[in-house]
Amino acid sequence: MDFPLLKLAAIDIGSNAVRCQISAVLHHNDRYRLKRVEYVRYPLRLGEDVFATGHISEKKQDKFLKFMHALRLLMEVHDVAPNHYLVCATSAMRTAENGPEVAERIQRELGMSIRIIDGQDEALYINRVIEHLLEDKKHYLHIDVGGGSTEFNIYHNRRKVASQSFEVGSIRRMQQEEAGLSTEAMRATWQRMEDWVTENARRYHVSRAIGTGGNINKLYSMAQAGAMDQPVTRKRIAAILERITNMSMDERVNVALLNPDRADVIVPAGHIYVSAMEWADITQMQVPDIGLKDGMLQTLFEEHFDEFRATDDHRPGCPKTTVPSRSPEVE
Repeated sequence: MDFPLLKLAAIDIGSNAVRCQISAVLHHNDRYRLKRVEYVRYPLRLGEDVFATGHISEKKQDKFLKFMHALRLLMEVHDVAPNHYLVCATSAMRTAENGPEVAERIQRELGMSIRIIDGQDEALYINRVIEHLLEDKKHYLHIDVGGGSTEFNIYHNRRKVASQSFEVGSIRRMQQEEAGLSTEAMRATWQRMEDWVTENARRYHVSRAIGTGGNINKLYSMAQAGAMDQPVTRKRIAAILERITNMSMDERVNVALLNPDRADVIVPAGHIYVSAMEWADITQMQVPDIGLKDGMLQTLFEEHFDEFRATDDHRPGCPKTTVPSRSPEVE
């Protein structure tokens, strides 16, 4: 039976990978849910070019164009309407000298508009889904480490009171070390990050951490051994990180079963998470499986909420309903 579902799509163009998630909007008994129906991730690694040379190479552009074309076709077969998807690019594209030029090429050849967002906009998207996980009268440090940047957010009694983006990420740090860039420059950036976390964690009495991003998700799954709904300790993350650090790339891929594009960046990313927890004197971290794409989907849902409600109200046998909360459950 062909049962039509309204669908939304979010494409997150990161420094390490491009992710596309398509979710169906479900509505029953005045409750909305976003159910994932498709998820695709490709390690395009724009950051490899950008953080080494300052621009996106022709070879990488061609791969980028082909993959975006594939995602456009995927959205078409899922019947995602042209105004029901959102494409955002983060650190690599906003750092690249030719980032706007590449985005214009995608628009010209595929008709897909890319929003190149800054660190604060990235944090705002993620905030839309993080805030639903917080408890009253609790104070959190949210850590999100990407390939090119790290975002910190402080939540005090369910309200975001401070945020800061730093151009320090897993691929960027790895590229800097491999290129032998000035350790003094790297140390200065690291010190600014430590100072910000230490000061704000103390000011707002932070006692809990929330970690998001592909690398902490992988470290969490390796550390928890089945208990996937419980916080993980800083000590446990550090132990897993030390074990991976002592492995060769061959062992990381063939023994630890890490994808090659994860195996080389998980250590520099892990060090940022553990260090931030140490600076804030936090011993445990929650690791929900959410990220930028989920905030983008939440944004799309809110933008088109009245449209979805009108569609439901006009289905045969569907009575008029009061306006429910614009905070769908995510599956």
